[in-house]
Amino acid sequence: MKLPVGTNGKIIVLDFETTGLSPDMGDRATEVAAVMIEGGCIVDRFQSLMNAGVRIPAFVEEFTGITNKMIQKAPPAGRVMESLVRFVKSCPVIAHNASFDRKFFDAELSRIRRTRQQEFICSMRLARRIFPDAPGHSLETVARYAGVEQGGTYHRALADATTTARLWIKMVDWLKTTYSLSEVPLSLMVQLQSVPKSQSRRFLSNCANEFCV
Repeated sequence: MKLPVGTNGKIIVLDFETTGLSPDMGDRATEVAAVMIEGGCIVDRFQSLMNAGVRIPAFVEEFTGITNKMIQKAPPAGRVMESLVRFVKSCPVIAHNASFDRKFFDAELSRIRRTRQQEFICSMRLARRIFPDAPGHSLETVARYAGVEQGGTYHRALADATTTARLWIKMVDWLKTTYSLSEVPLSLMVQLQSVPKSQSRRFLSNCANEFCV
């Protein structure tokens, strides 16, 4: 799948809050947020609760702060997803622990008879390679380590998407400074997330000249 070449293209940071861990087990999304990055800055945001017609377990209510009463007043999940699709368009998508958000994105898209068109990039995998000395790579831990300002209360979609977007911008800036890059192509980040952690420094050193513009 072809991806935009440079960081000046629009990129979407996506986050779902859900009733559980697996759409294959009947879990559904309860909230979604998308933050748009362009030219190294946050330029737009989308957020909505979403009513999928399923009950949120009590422990999930406590964990996220999203209650069944809140969801009862939310727009239907299908309507929210249609709006999300219009916002995201064909932009590449970033998520922290991308496999989680990707499977819920795909599952909710399938319910409105749509198919994902873009690649997902995992900011958690990238953080493990860019900040290997962080005490952990959960969003809260690695953001604190990197000096990223918290986007709000963790485990709410817009707060987490905003924090992830700020972490992405921080990682791009760190790579520019450390490896004297004039830009960090998205293609470099796509490759880096799959490089073994033990080889990430060597990979970045070897390809720095290639990505200098």
